[in-house]
Amino acid sequence: MTFLKHLRRAALAALLCASTAIPALAASKTETEAQFRRWLQTDLWPQAQKGGISKGAFDKAFADVKLDWDLPDLVPPGSKPQGEQKQSQAEFASPGAYFSEKRLQGLAATGRSLASTHAATLRRIEKTYGVPGPIVLAIWGRESGFGRAKIPHPVLDVLATKAFMSTRGELFTRELISALHILESGDVDEADMRGSWAGAMGQPQFLPSSFLSYAVDFDGDGRRDIWNSVPDVLGSIAHYLSEKGWQRGRDWGFEVSIPQNVSCAQEGPDLAKPLGQWAATGITRISGQAFPRSEAKASGMMLVPAGRHGPEFLVTPNFYVIKEYNNSDLYALFIGNLADRIGANGGSFQGSWGDVGKMLRSDVLTMQKRLEAQGYDIGKADGLAGYKTRRSLGQWQEKNGLAATCFPDAGLKAKLR
Repeated sequence: MTFLKHLRRAALAALLCASTAIPALAASKTETEAQFRRWLQTDLWPQAQKGGISKGAFDKAFADVKLDWDLPDLVPPGSKPQGEQKQSQAEFASPGAYFSEKRLQGLAATGRSLASTHAATLRRIEKTYGVPGPIVLAIWGRESGFGRAKIPHPVLDVLATKAFMSTRGELFTRELISALHILESGDVDEADMRGSWAGAMGQPQFLPSSFLSYAVDFDGDGRRDIWNSVPDVLGSIAHYLSEKGWQRGRDWGFEVSIPQNVSCAQEGPDLAKPLGQWAATGITRISGQAFPRSEAKASGMMLVPAGRHGPEFLVTPNFYVIKEYNNSDLYALFIGNLADRIGANGGSFQGSWGDVGKMLRSDVLTMQKRLEAQGYDIGKADGLAGYKTRRSLGQWQEKNGLAATCFPDAGLKAKLR
């Protein structure tokens, strides 16, 4: 047989396989769609009714809702969820990659322009909620590019799909019922209720439950419109932060220099002390400026996201309020840095991110388990170096006569037995 004939036969075989597989897949999807329609009536409707949704509103909302098969992490009926990924992939890229200077400069330039455009609204927001305008603008910019990012997905399609076939069905069912309450409130029409692939809505990226709790009508038109109204978007972000505990008149934190004789194993929100006490140990602002006098007796916390291998910070409780928006140290640092650029023409962090981010999660997990066996509180043994893991590594290093770096590395793994 010539190579060309072999290639043609292989192509024909592949075509035949494809032609027989497509109807099977279509039948599977057809049956799943039918199960979905039954689920809406037999499972979801009783819960919605119990939550106070009328039958008319329920039927109207779901008349045109369809499964979105393009969403990630779906578990159709009869299939099994993918097993947990082995802890062998890289732990994370260097945190420095998160702080793209080009992106931050672009967001800051736009943010400064919008701070001028919406100055009156931002002044009223700060007076009402105590949250500085630059913080609100930074979150707006990070979440939706100041409203310019495409928000393409019909929220009910996303939430219904994930409620019906995902590993977190209960969570998405609750959010789906919250979305029905939003529709009944008249704040938004179903066609305009757009969100992300995860169901987060509008320019602030609120889940429906957050919308019900924190969205505000800041332009006074009788509707909470986080899709189109800039005052409602900004006011809702500020109201969220205020309700989560934002402390009026305080900053988010300061980049600092921690002397070598001051232990990095003092990190964490549970080890707060007045900023004046931290300063008395020799910790200084990297900018060379003094800490504000108003902060001297106020609580602050050490934060060393890359241990001794990266920028170092003293943060206020407001830093952890920002984390309520997205539970990530790097996210909160991004927001803080962007806000400083918008409000005070700040620049990049001066400390450089060192040679970090190359450890395997399996290696970090091994270190966590060894620390845990010795009685250290590492938080969750998940292969990720959170503050409790970093702190425990530093404590172990100090106990064993080593210079504390408070961050996992290959040499430390070999020593930690």
